[in-house]
Amino acid sequence: MADTSAHLVIKDLVVAPKSELTKHILDGITLTIRPGEVHAIMGPNGSGKTTLSYALMGHPGYEIISGEVHWKGQNLLDFSPDQRSRFGLFLAFQYPTAIPGLSVASFLRTAMNARRSGLVRDPEFDPSDPVKGGMTMGEFRKLVKEKLTQLKMDEAFMTRYVNDGFSGGEKKRLEMLQMALMKPEMAVLDETDSGLDIDALRIVAEGVNTMLSPELGVLVITHYQRLLDYLKPQFVHVLARGRIVTSGGPELAHRLEKEGYAPILAENGINPTADEAAAPPVAPAGA
Repeated sequence: MADTSAHLVIKDLVVAPKSELTKHILDGITLTIRPGEVHAIMGPNGSGKTTLSYALMGHPGYEIISGEVHWKGQNLLDFSPDQRSRFGLFLAFQYPTAIPGLSVASFLRTAMNARRSGLVRDPEFDPSDPVKGGMTMGEFRKLVKEKLTQLKMDEAFMTRYVNDGFSGGEKKRLEMLQMALMKPEMAVLDETDSGLDIDALRIVAEGVNTMLSPELGVLVITHYQRLLDYLKPQFVHVLARGRIVTSGGPELAHRLEKEGYAPILAENGINPTADEAAAPPVAPAGA
């Protein structure tokens, strides 16, 4: 039997908002993502794509009604959001939050220290104290400079406040910088391409590509076929009405761009609404 200990395994996941527990936004999601694989999820607005990303990371606004999520052979649903991050999961938000007064440098160093502390904290290890095994400021600056160069970002970025006054492209590049520094083993990218012109989209996609490795699994949630031209997922899934209705390879995303969702939904027994029948939006042209 194949070793599934490093897989993200989602089985029959049913999720509802805590404010309305009878409204199942996800209604039986089953999906397995292995290390080194890139999966893309596409679907009409309101199909549950962002809810899936939030449920995986433990968003307090959602309730797991039933189903299972296992990561590294353990029940992910037993862990708090910060434990899930320290356990190797990463979520790039569709709409990153601005934090006036907190510098990017301080934010990133604090996040890295928390990640390095591991799932179970060792009282003898203090990641903020170089004497107790932590990263020195020199090591931090060297690593950050390397990743800034990799992502084509200016060092002045580090002195700015987190996402405060950032353009859409800057916010998404900061998400990629976090990912590069945190070195997750499973990354969920929730519409990372949202609001980007084609030039920013390409830079963000190239940033993700530099981090791909046999140890990293990626779940990309997107509306745009153009992003998938850069990221080249091995698997594409169509999410509608809270469940995955069909899966395929990259050709499925090309078909969606050409035909819209209506034919695929109809083939899978769903009579599409007008919103569901709309074609995925075309990525914006360059600035």
